[in-house]
Amino acid sequence: MNDAPVLDIRAILEHLPHRYPFLLVDRVVELEKGKRIAAIKNVTINEPYFVGHFPVAPVMPGVLIIEALAQAAGILSFQTAGRKSDPNSLYYFVGIDDARFKRPVTPGDQLRLEVELVRSARNIFKYSARATVDGALACEAVLMCALRELDPPGAGGSAA
Repeated sequence: MNDAPVLDIRAILEHLPHRYPFLLVDRVVELEKGKRIAAIKNVTINEPYFVGHFPVAPVMPGVLIIEALAQAAGILSFQTAGRKSDPNSLYYFVGIDDARFKRPVTPGDQLRLEVELVRSARNIFKYSARATVDGALACEAVLMCALRELDPPGAGGSAA
C-alpha cells in the first residue's frame, strides 16, 4: 500500500466545499476516475466532537464516519466529472442503506475510506463504501448522493 497522496489537502479543498470542523478527508491515496477512491482521515483527540462523545471513552460518531465516506465519494464524483466544487452546486446525500458499524473509531486511529462507484445516472450516484482501521472493518454502507445545481444569487427562485 502506497500512502503518498494522489490528492493533497489543497486539492481536496478544491473538490469539497467543507471546511473545519466538518472537513473529514485529509488525503487521497488512490483514485480511479469513474471507479474508486481510497482516502485517509486521521482521527485525533483534538476533534471537537470528542469533548462530548464521550469524554471518558472518546468514540468518533458513526454519522461522521458515514459523512467522511460521503466526502470521499464527492471527491470521486467531481474527479470523474472533471469538475471542482463551486458556489453554484452542492453534493447532497439522498440515501444511506445497509449501514453497519463493526468497531469503534477512537483518537489515534487512521480511518481508511474506500468508496466504489456502483452506478451513476443524471447526476445521481450510488456507491459501495467501507471504512477500516488497520485493515479491520469499522463501517460499511451503500450511499446515494446527488449533484445539484443552485440558482445563482439574485437569480430569483421561489419566495418563502
